[in-house]
Amino acid sequence: MKTYPVERIRNVGLFSHGGAGKTSMTEAMLFTSKAINRLGRVEDGNTVSDWDPDEIKRTISISTSIAPIEWRDTKINILDAPGYADFVGEVKSAMRVVDCAVVLVDASAGVEVGTEVAWSAATERSTPVILVINKMDRENANFATALESAQSIFGSTVVPLHLPIGAESSFSGVIDLLDMKAITFSKTTDGSTTVGEVPAELRDEAEALRLQLVEKIAESDEELMMRYLEDDAIEVDELRAALRTAFAQGHIVPVLATAATTNRGTGLLLDTLVDIAPAPHDCSAKTIDGKDITVYADADASFAALVFKTIADPFVGKLTYFRVYSGTLKSDSHVWNSTSGKEERIGQLFILRGKEQIPVGELRAGDIGAVAKLTETRTGDTLCATGRRVILDGITFPYPLFTAAVSPKTKSDLDKMGTALARITDEDQTLRVGRDQATGETIISGLGESHVQIALDRMARKFGVNVDVGLPMVPYRETIQRSVQRVEYKHKKQTGGHGQYGHVFIDVAPSDKEFEFSESIFGGAVPRQYIPAVEKGVREAMDEGLLAGFPVVNVHVTLTDGSYHNVDSSEMAFKIAASQAFKKAALAAQPVILEPVLKIEVTIPDNYTGDVMSDLTTKRAHVSGMTPMERGFTRIEADVPAAEVQRYATDLRSITQGRGTFTTTFSHYQQVPAHLVDSIIAAAKTRQENHS
Repeated sequence: MKTYPVERIRNVGLFSHGGAGKTSMTEAMLFTSKAINRLGRVEDGNTVSDWDPDEIKRTISISTSIAPIEWRDTKINILDAPGYADFVGEVKSAMRVVDCAVVLVDASAGVEVGTEVAWSAATERSTPVILVINKMDRENANFATALESAQSIFGSTVVPLHLPIGAESSFSGVIDLLDMKAITFSKTTDGSTTVGEVPAELRDEAEALRLQLVEKIAESDEELMMRYLEDDAIEVDELRAALRTAFAQGHIVPVLATAATTNRGTGLLLDTLVDIAPAPHDCSAKTIDGKDITVYADADASFAALVFKTIADPFVGKLTYFRVYSGTLKSDSHVWNSTSGKEERIGQLFILRGKEQIPVGELRAGDIGAVAKLTETRTGDTLCATGRRVILDGITFPYPLFTAAVSPKTKSDLDKMGTALARITDEDQTLRVGRDQATGETIISGLGESHVQIALDRMARKFGVNVDVGLPMVPYRETIQRSVQRVEYKHKKQTGGHGQYGHVFIDVAPSDKEFEFSESIFGGAVPRQYIPAVEKGVREAMDEGLLAGFPVVNVHVTLTDGSYHNVDSSEMAFKIAASQAFKKAALAAQPVILEPVLKIEVTIPDNYTGDVMSDLTTKRAHVSGMTPMERGFTRIEADVPAAEVQRYATDLRSITQGRGTFTTTFSHYQQVPAHLVDSIIAAAKTRQENHS
């Protein structure tokens, strides 16, 4: 593949709801442009962009794949992003580095949840959008209905550029509304077309739609609007030039009609990308000293690039994907990572096409490529020349919604688990790994159950580390409800030689603090050197729990009296005596179990408010507020027991068809309702038996 100047490069992302045909469209683009010589199928597991074994197994896209093609002396870097909600982090990273978003809509389903997610991501970055109503050859395909759903949700900027000829099995072509020509598709899958006159039965509809299109184009150009109002003739070339400007500014969202699996309309989409998609544009950045600057898409300027994806490979090492925003990067050179503050050595550069790595000598401004074995670089980092150190805007990833506990299956897995988990989180920054200080469990968090499970499957396949997965233990606590005074315990044992003797009296009382210890010993009843052992014995007993083995909190213990033996007393004896005295006292002080409560904020479309509120009620939530938001959304704020929302990511997705989001933060502990105590104790005892 030759090197292209920046004005002949297009960086385009394909986005949609899962199953709308992005991967099939990528395959059709590759085939139409002759980058590949056969048309693969998702169902057969032989497409270029779904090459990962997990993608082939599940017949869905899991990570963003790159597919560069050449069309009309232009290089188009296609980024095929996943459509399922669990992988929205890939959507965010792909959207960060493209200049045009192609959002596919299923012709039989219209706008779906993933369509809205893609639209929001594009709007957030002011990325211009082309809507493609795909699968026009499928049963129940209806262009008008799909278009109406898009216009009702996304607004009047959505206007058709093409009008389909036929639908379902009779989808045979489209009418170009600017040229007012009928473009008929070949009956084969070679992508060829013929141009003819608009069918008489569609002329009136086509002329009406053309009028809307011309009016929308003219609205964005004052001179054209004056001519339009005065009924002056506007040439097609003038309209195309104005369309490109209006598209780049977000004033128009053109709509096309395609059938990717039979390669119908693919060439017209490629033509549209060459004609109206922006070439790599300039972007803002900050220098290391904090000044705002503009990074120009100029191959001769100082080098700057953004890393938008990382793949951990057990054989090649880390593979880093990046887009060059300025300057030229050459193989076998050195760059500065301005995010980490470290220098990196650049080895062989690659252009990627699916899993294929095509070596290149350099990558110029506007292009996308990869390099292996960078040691100090992560997704979101900026690479730049040492002479002009800049930091480009990074990538904002979504908040993890689902948490699981993982444990190694074998001793061998234990030895490798930490490193393997670090590798997969380096690859996917929507995953978080940590250790729960309260339970000691290793915790992995992601955007959903499928997201976490696929990541762990990938870890097993790539790094040979197998783990057991389950819901995390809820970090219950225990405490006491009343005070108890002068509880005595004497530890006395004689086995020949030195014996053991420790004798204490303690008071216990509820406390606002997690733990308080004091003493009021008079006359040396317990020698000073043994008092720390008494406190240690109490602490160990608190860690063991009273009812179900959960740590005891919010207790004030006072050592009030005791006795000792000159020969047989020891720190160990007093520690045992204190431990037993505390258990005896705490059991008499009405012990109860406490559960963690989370503050949850749920953001949902207004029409789901009732269903979500009802569901939260069944989860023992206390709703504290509801706030109307923009675009018909409502935010619900509530306190809810942590045990009730361990699978809330799945529950909320089911209730709202994927349109709801939520965040949680720890709030406080509260007493567990009496009717739940027995089941919590039984579960804790079962867990202890299984680990004994």
